[in-house]
Amino acid sequence: MFAAFSPGSDIKRYYRGRMPRLALVVIMLMPLLYGAMYLWAFWNPFAAADKIPVALVNEDTGAVVEGQKLNAGAQVATGLIDSKQLDLHEVSAAEAADGVAHGKYYFSITLPADFSSAIASPTSDKPRSAPLIFTYNDANNYLATIIGQDAAQQVVNKVSAQVGAQTFEIVLNEVGDLTPKLTQAADGADELAAGLKTANTGAQQLATGLGELDSALLRATDPLLAAIGNGDQTGVTAAEVNAAADRLARNAGAASNELTTAANQQSQASKGLDSVIAQLSSSSDPAMRGLANALAPAQQMLRTDGLGPDANNQLTQLNTDANLLSQQLGNPNSPLRLGLTLVENGGLRNDILAARGAANELKSGSAELSTGLGELSAGADELASGLDEGVKAIPSWSGEQKKAIASTLAQPVELQEEYTHEAPTFGTGFAPFFMSLALFVGGIITWMLLTPLQSRPIVQGFSSLRVVLASYAPAFAIGFIQATVLYTVVTFAVGLRAEYPIATFLYLLLVVATFMAMIQMFNAVFDVAVGRVVTLAFLMVQLVSAGGIYPVPTTATPFQYIHYVDPMTYTVEGLRQLTVGGIDYRLWLAIGVLSGITLGCLLISSWAARRNRQYTMDRLYPPVEV
Repeated sequence: MFAAFSPGSDIKRYYRGRMPRLALVVIMLMPLLYGAMYLWAFWNPFAAADKIPVALVNEDTGAVVEGQKLNAGAQVATGLIDSKQLDLHEVSAAEAADGVAHGKYYFSITLPADFSSAIASPTSDKPRSAPLIFTYNDANNYLATIIGQDAAQQVVNKVSAQVGAQTFEIVLNEVGDLTPKLTQAADGADELAAGLKTANTGAQQLATGLGELDSALLRATDPLLAAIGNGDQTGVTAAEVNAAADRLARNAGAASNELTTAANQQSQASKGLDSVIAQLSSSSDPAMRGLANALAPAQQMLRTDGLGPDANNQLTQLNTDANLLSQQLGNPNSPLRLGLTLVENGGLRNDILAARGAANELKSGSAELSTGLGELSAGADELASGLDEGVKAIPSWSGEQKKAIASTLAQPVELQEEYTHEAPTFGTGFAPFFMSLALFVGGIITWMLLTPLQSRPIVQGFSSLRVVLASYAPAFAIGFIQATVLYTVVTFAVGLRAEYPIATFLYLLLVVATFMAMIQMFNAVFDVAVGRVVTLAFLMVQLVSAGGIYPVPTTATPFQYIHYVDPMTYTVEGLRQLTVGGIDYRLWLAIGVLSGITLGCLLISSWAARRNRQYTMDRLYPPVEV
């Protein structure tokens, strides 16, 4: 190891002079340039996706759901911007299209006008996923599209979570549970209405029967009251008394039967209403429980109003009294018949008047009951009609509709990807970068074989530019062949299909001209040995700052600034537009920059040729030779 630094070692040549020392340092740092600097520039580009400028367009016009305004687009746009997952810029559709077309934005995200409507569509008969549109332009950077596609999946997942698939699932579950409950409630209401109608009919019949009973009592007791009023004779024959008593008994019995029937119907109606209220009260839906509370007064009315215990007791008592009266009047030897002939104090008259008053009161109560039951029956009809309409309003989905709803809820947001200029393959996307690299390496090899500045023309006193062109012309001829072979193989063997094939080949020749002039300049200015080292170092700087692989915003900050002065930046941008499409000002800018670099390098090489007219010891005995 120490022999390398001994006086007889070849490395001693690099101890003397500025250029040898510089060449030695560059040689030592060359692995660092090609290793560490490359890793530094592209350490984790996918983690730097938040530095990629992306256009965000919100065209959503909103929707109305259950009377509430839904602006899902604005909510999603705010959520995406706040997440800082991408460097989003909310712009108009026109600004986004122009920015993506000319490289201001690498791609765009669009929330279309019907975004909110699609979000709310699972509650309609045509459910569909809400579209989220990503628009790419591979002419900007192919890997930016790859990063954008990866980000698109994450954005879709985030938006889907934000929209809330679970919310729609709960809504659908509630609707599904509500249907049988409403149907059951409607059936109960129909049953209640039918029962109330029957009870109302019975109450009307009861009122009629009680009216007849009251008339019969009046006819039957009028003669008795007249007789009692005379005091000494009844004025009524036994046959008339017996007939009146019989009528009284029959009417009282008929009225009792009618009242019993009405009471049974009332009990059935009350039980039906109790069942409906119990079903509605057990529902988890607040609307059903509210309906149960609304029916409670009607339930209480059936239990306590109308034919209550007092009326039944009165009618039963009246029936018993009528039967007893019939028996007493029908038996000539009964105490009543004997009392009729002997009555003088009017006691019997008071009993008859009390019975007639009770019958009249019972008739009035039955009329009020009939009126109340009629109103309750009308309300029950209205309730049943409303519930029937509510059940009809609930959507009844077919099997296909259920599948569509399930699919929509599983994927509430649908990714739609569009391309303004698409690179069909991975190779097409990276062809501009690798063809630029190939031609630069071809230039390095060419100038290893050719002399950058020929000595004889310089000694003979030719002009400096002529000296440069004398060396440059054969190098460009070799480069022409290199570009022809490269383009032919890439096109016909590999499969590259450039959008503008002839223009692409001509542009490759401009790239050859630029790289040949640049490498010649390095060799002319720094001499061949050091110039070759500088050329290799410069190649590495170009590779990491040209934006040929990863988007420039994802690279280390220093290389983002170098990007604008890197010649390979413009070779890559020009070839992208010619191979993928989408020609704009960037192509003409690239042509101008490369033409300017070519001319500038030739002029600098001419200055070096003029400088080399004077020979020095370093030129006669170069300290560094490669």
